[in-house]
Amino acid sequence: MEERLTVTEAIEKLKKDNIRVTPQRQAVLEYLIGHRSHPTADEIYHALSPSFPSMSVATVYNNLRLFTEIGFVQEMKYGDASSRFDFAAKPHYHAICTDCGKVVDFFYPSLEDVEIAASQLTGFKINDHRLEVYGLCPDCQEKENTK
Repeated sequence: MEERLTVTEAIEKLKKDNIRVTPQRQAVLEYLIGHRSHPTADEIYHALSPSFPSMSVATVYNNLRLFTEIGFVQEMKYGDASSRFDFAAKPHYHAICTDCGKVVDFFYPSLEDVEIAASQLTGFKINDHRLEVYGLCPDCQEKENTK
């Protein structure tokens, strides 16, 4: 079962950690919690700028960096492309559409065994892992079938 923090819970955690909750910070947080689209910083900026005309792209990046550092957000880097940001309270994996780029979360807890196996096979002290599977999302499959 997926576990997600509510906006209220996330704000309470920020306050408990003595992190100031500015209107812009709260807006970025609310956007991340409310949108499961794994947005880029630019997408967040463009979505919020009508409500916060004085907010800069740097403000969005700074808040995303903070949320990443405290563990609220996972930064998903894909080579030269813009990073995508994923707000989740529970470790999970991603299915990524090779046509439209849509990213969907999925949970599969037994994959944590991969870290143990990797450690035993390589001698590495594994501290994290990420799994991504690639294919066509249902919408793109439907488009392909109607061609």
